[in-house]
Amino acid sequence: MVSCYEAGRDGFWIHRALTQLGVANRVVDSASIEVNRRARRAKTDRLDALKLVRMLVRVCYGERKVWSEVRVPTVAAEAARQVSRERTALTQEQTRVINQMGGWLATWGATLPRRRPNGWWTTVRDWAGAPLPVEVQARLARAEARWVGLEGQIADLEGQQQAAVATAAPASALRQLVQLKGIATTSASVLLDEGLVWRAFRNRRQIGGLLGFTPTPYDSGESTREQGISRAGNNRLQTISIQLAWNWVRWQPLSALTEWYRQRFGTGKRARRIGIVAVARKLVIALWRYVTTGVVPAGAILKVA
Repeated sequence: MVSCYEAGRDGFWIHRALTQLGVANRVVDSASIEVNRRARRAKTDRLDALKLVRMLVRVCYGERKVWSEVRVPTVAAEAARQVSRERTALTQEQTRVINQMGGWLATWGATLPRRRPNGWWTTVRDWAGAPLPVEVQARLARAEARWVGLEGQIADLEGQQQAAVATAAPASALRQLVQLKGIATTSASVLLDEGLVWRAFRNRRQIGGLLGFTPTPYDSGESTREQGISRAGNNRLQTISIQLAWNWVRWQPLSALTEWYRQRFGTGKRARRIGIVAVARKLVIALWRYVTTGVVPAGAILKVA
């Protein structure tokens, strides 16, 4: 028996349950399913199910590139990535709280102080030099309490990540990544949690596809142009890879990748911003080779123990 379903909010427990029952199940990337290109098309659960069944038959008969299947992580890998994902969500929430407090103060002609000791909202003055109204101070106090709580939770998660590095085997992928200068514990954790190893990439094109940093040419008739990168990839990997690229250029000035970047994109702010995306793609591929084959990126500096 063969089955399939679209990857979504139900996660992978359905796949594991079907596999345990002996069913050969496939988890399909919903963005890769063919659709009618008309402006308006009929869409119901019945039509979607029939479409999936027809495509499943084509796949079972050996037709290639019918759809894209999702790599199902192990239970341990899926559980491990909750730490880095929660930290990202908490950091975004913390930024949102800070922006909110700054916005509230701006409506009173005041600014958010950089250093905020206990009860700082009582010392803030409005445009006329008067203390803020009691209601505004109370709202700022509650927001500050939320920010402090988020900061404590982020610190706890970072402590878990540091402990994971300390207890990791010397030959593990996590320990290898943090040995490279310019790669911190959080960046290495996100890379590995999002599948740098457990997705079992076979070539660099698969990594580029997951990142979404792949070209999208348009060549039809007399019209030929490059539409830029697709951006249809893993958002978390995209964000962390760009951050890693900037850190790599800064902390690995003698590496071959940094030299290539400076020679090709060294002039102009816009050129550097465009080129850093290419660096991010090449860097993630180089890191994948490093943790899977042990080949250190050319010219890279390792941290001194």
